[in-house]
Amino acid sequence: MPSSDLYGELRPRAFAIAYQMLGSVGEAEDVVQEAFLRLHQTLQRDEPITSPRAYVATLVTRLAIDHLRSARTRRERYVGEWLPEPVVTDPSPAEQVELADSLSLAFLVLLENLSPQQRAAFLLREVFEYPYPEVAEIIGTTVDTTRHLVARARKHVHERRPRYHASRQQRRELAQRFFAAAEQGDLRALEALLAQDVTLHADGGGNVPARTRPVSGRGRVIRAWSAGMSALARYGLRVRVTEVNGQPGAVAIDAQDRLAIVMGLDIVDGRIQAIHSVANPDKLRHLDRTSELGGLLRAAGGAGDDG
Repeated sequence: MPSSDLYGELRPRAFAIAYQMLGSVGEAEDVVQEAFLRLHQTLQRDEPITSPRAYVATLVTRLAIDHLRSARTRRERYVGEWLPEPVVTDPSPAEQVELADSLSLAFLVLLENLSPQQRAAFLLREVFEYPYPEVAEIIGTTVDTTRHLVARARKHVHERRPRYHASRQQRRELAQRFFAAAEQGDLRALEALLAQDVTLHADGGGNVPARTRPVSGRGRVIRAWSAGMSALARYGLRVRVTEVNGQPGAVAIDAQDRLAIVMGLDIVDGRIQAIHSVANPDKLRHLDRTSELGGLLRAAGGAGDDG
């Protein structure tokens, strides 16, 4: 494998690209491992590599595109609604706000509607700030085609992407009020915190009970959410507010400190626009390493060139 210094330098960006391409921690780590194995083999053959950073980004992106194409067939057979694997993150520093917003569960779900090539072009250009010629080289297209891919993806994303006008501190405080009101059964307070067209998404993967379709509308969401919180109390689960994928959220933990559910909130204009609840245990197993993964994502910001 490459030297530990090179690996440590390149891995955060590689993991962030793979995770945002695939929405899966396990699949992202597999792609990153394969990319570094290929880098190692190339170095062993003494083949010249002008920029290891660009080389790894290219490998990771192309592997992720291939992986995403095959994953889509599996997701069509998924039981219930498919949501990305969540990452519990520490509050991000100010310079990482844009990256944190691009990690939100709602944003990753939105990217699922793009083709794999559109998703790659959009992320590399709009999130990781690679110049168009470099994006074109990475995904194997012309600059004109790349511009077209990014433009189509940008139009789709910007029409639907949440606009976070409130500060991160304001969003965290609103999340705390929301989960407190839910635990107390304060329906009036819940109503005041939810947008009129709020949507509740749940992912049990067929492994645990969960709604198989989204619930929309303030009244329906309040009823469904209140019933869910009552069930958590009956099973002795306690809720702890934290940060999920760079946005306010919470985790539900049992008496043995075992993680049962991860919940992420999308807050727009001072109201909760969407709730994403992931209870599929297959998507939560990685969270015993959450601080490591959160650190990787925070370290991945910055422009795409080597300086």
